[in-house]
Amino acid sequence: MIYYLPIVLTIVANVFYHICQKSMPQQVNPMAALLVTYITAAILCSLVLVFNPKGQALLVEMGKINWAPIALGIAVFGLELGFFLAYRVGWNISLGALISNIAVSVLLIPIGIAVYKETITTTTALGIVLCIAGLILINR
Repeated sequence: MIYYLPIVLTIVANVFYHICQKSMPQQVNPMAALLVTYITAAILCSLVLVFNPKGQALLVEMGKINWAPIALGIAVFGLELGFFLAYRVGWNISLGALISNIAVSVLLIPIGIAVYKETITTTTALGIVLCIAGLILINR
Protein backbone atom coordinates (compact mmCIF):
# COMPACT_ATOMS: atom_id res chain seq x y z
CA MET A 1 0.00 0.00 0.00
CA ILE A 2 2.69 2.52 0.97
CA TYR A 3 4.42 1.76 -2.35
CA TYR A 4 1.49 3.28 -4.28
CA LEU A 5 0.81 6.31 -2.06
CA PRO A 6 3.43 8.59 -3.69
CA ILE A 7 2.06 7.80 -7.16
CA VAL A 8 -1.52 8.38 -6.00
CA LEU A 9 -0.40 11.75 -4.56
CA THR A 10 1.29 12.58 -7.87
CA ILE A 11 -1.81 11.66 -9.87
CA VAL A 12 -4.21 13.58 -7.64
CA ALA A 13 -1.92 16.62 -7.52
CA ASN A 14 -1.35 16.48 -11.29
CA VAL A 15 -5.09 16.42 -12.02
CA PHE A 16 -5.62 19.35 -9.65
CA TYR A 17 -2.59 21.09 -11.20
CA HIS A 18 -4.04 20.94 -14.72
CA ILE A 19 -7.49 22.06 -13.56
CA CYS A 20 -5.86 25.05 -11.83
CA GLN A 21 -3.69 25.85 -14.85
CA LYS A 22 -6.66 25.70 -17.21
CA SER A 23 -8.68 27.88 -14.82
CA MET A 24 -6.18 30.78 -14.78
CA PRO A 25 -7.85 34.04 -15.82
CA GLN A 26 -6.93 35.14 -19.35
CA GLN A 27 -6.08 38.64 -18.18
CA VAL A 28 -3.61 37.62 -15.42
CA ASN A 29 0.07 38.13 -16.11
CA PRO A 30 1.77 34.70 -16.16
CA MET A 31 4.61 35.93 -13.96
CA ALA A 32 2.19 37.26 -11.31
CA ALA A 33 0.33 33.94 -11.29
CA LEU A 34 3.57 31.97 -11.01
CA LEU A 35 4.81 34.25 -8.22
CA VAL A 36 1.69 33.54 -6.15
CA THR A 37 2.05 29.84 -6.99
CA TYR A 38 5.66 29.71 -5.78
CA ILE A 39 4.97 31.78 -2.66
CA THR A 40 2.22 29.32 -1.76
CA ALA A 41 4.52 26.37 -2.40
CA ALA A 42 7.32 28.00 -0.38
CA ILE A 43 4.99 28.53 2.58
CA LEU A 44 3.85 24.90 2.45
CA CYS A 45 7.44 23.65 2.20
CA SER A 46 8.48 25.85 5.13
CA LEU A 47 5.64 24.56 7.31
CA VAL A 48 6.35 20.93 6.52
CA LEU A 49 10.10 21.43 7.04
CA VAL A 50 9.62 23.18 10.39
CA PHE A 51 7.21 20.57 11.72
CA ASN A 52 9.01 17.52 10.32
CA PRO A 53 10.12 15.54 13.38
CA LYS A 54 12.78 13.67 11.39
CA GLY A 55 14.40 16.84 10.07
CA GLN A 56 17.46 18.48 11.49
CA ALA A 57 18.10 22.18 11.89
CA LEU A 58 17.31 24.22 8.79
CA LEU A 59 20.96 25.20 8.24
CA VAL A 60 22.01 21.55 8.45
CA GLU A 61 19.34 20.57 5.92
CA MET A 62 20.27 23.44 3.59
CA GLY A 63 23.91 22.34 3.78
CA LYS A 64 22.94 19.08 2.09
CA ILE A 65 21.70 20.86 -1.04
CA ASN A 66 23.55 20.37 -4.32
CA TRP A 67 22.87 21.69 -7.84
CA ALA A 68 19.75 19.55 -8.36
CA PRO A 69 17.17 21.67 -6.45
CA ILE A 70 18.28 24.80 -8.29
CA ALA A 71 18.05 23.03 -11.65
CA LEU A 72 14.68 21.60 -10.58
CA GLY A 73 13.47 25.12 -9.84
CA ILE A 74 14.41 26.15 -13.37
CA ALA A 75 12.69 23.06 -14.80
CA VAL A 76 9.55 23.63 -12.71
CA PHE A 77 9.43 27.26 -13.86
CA GLY A 78 9.59 26.11 -17.50
CA LEU A 79 6.98 23.43 -16.89
CA GLU A 80 4.59 25.82 -15.18
CA LEU A 81 5.01 28.54 -17.78
CA GLY A 82 4.71 26.05 -20.64
CA PHE A 83 1.38 24.68 -19.46
CA PHE A 84 0.14 28.14 -18.52
CA LEU A 85 0.84 29.41 -22.05
CA ALA A 86 -0.39 26.20 -23.73
CA TYR A 87 -3.77 26.48 -22.05
CA ARG A 88 -3.90 30.22 -22.69
CA VAL A 89 -3.47 29.71 -26.45
CA GLY A 90 -6.22 27.10 -26.50
CA TRP A 91 -4.82 23.64 -25.83
CA ASN A 92 -7.43 21.24 -24.50
CA ILE A 93 -6.85 20.08 -20.92
CA SER A 94 -7.28 16.48 -22.04
CA LEU A 95 -4.75 16.59 -24.88
CA GLY A 96 -2.13 19.04 -23.60
CA ALA A 97 -1.19 16.98 -20.58
CA LEU A 98 -1.47 13.69 -22.46
CA ILE A 99 0.79 14.73 -25.32
CA SER A 100 3.30 16.33 -22.97
CA ASN A 101 3.46 13.37 -20.58
CA ILE A 102 3.76 10.74 -23.29
CA ALA A 103 6.47 12.73 -25.08
CA VAL A 104 8.39 13.23 -21.82
CA SER A 105 8.12 9.55 -20.98
CA VAL A 106 9.42 8.50 -24.38
CA LEU A 107 12.30 11.00 -24.16
CA LEU A 108 13.24 9.71 -20.69
CA ILE A 109 13.65 6.14 -21.91
CA PRO A 110 17.16 6.56 -23.37
CA ILE A 111 18.17 8.60 -20.30
CA GLY A 112 16.91 5.85 -17.99
CA ILE A 113 18.84 3.25 -19.96
CA ALA A 114 22.08 5.22 -20.38
CA VAL A 115 22.33 7.04 -17.06
CA TYR A 116 20.37 4.94 -14.58
CA LYS A 117 21.04 1.49 -16.10
CA GLU A 118 17.34 0.69 -16.40
CA THR A 119 16.27 -2.12 -18.67
CA ILE A 120 13.43 -2.38 -21.15
CA THR A 121 11.36 -5.56 -21.28
CA THR A 122 9.44 -6.75 -24.30
CA THR A 123 6.20 -5.64 -22.67
CA THR A 124 7.65 -2.21 -21.92
CA ALA A 125 8.94 -1.88 -25.48
CA LEU A 126 5.47 -2.70 -26.82
CA GLY A 127 3.98 -0.06 -24.52
CA ILE A 128 6.50 2.48 -25.81
CA VAL A 129 5.57 1.70 -29.41
CA LEU A 130 1.88 2.09 -28.57
CA CYS A 131 2.57 5.44 -26.86
CA ILE A 132 4.45 6.71 -29.90
CA ALA A 133 1.65 5.48 -32.18
CA GLY A 134 -0.82 7.24 -29.91
CA LEU A 135 1.14 10.50 -30.17
CA ILE A 136 1.11 10.22 -33.96
CA LEU A 137 -2.64 9.52 -34.02
CA ILE A 138 -3.49 12.33 -31.58
CA ASN A 139 -1.50 14.88 -33.55
CA ARG A 140 -3.17 14.14 -36.91
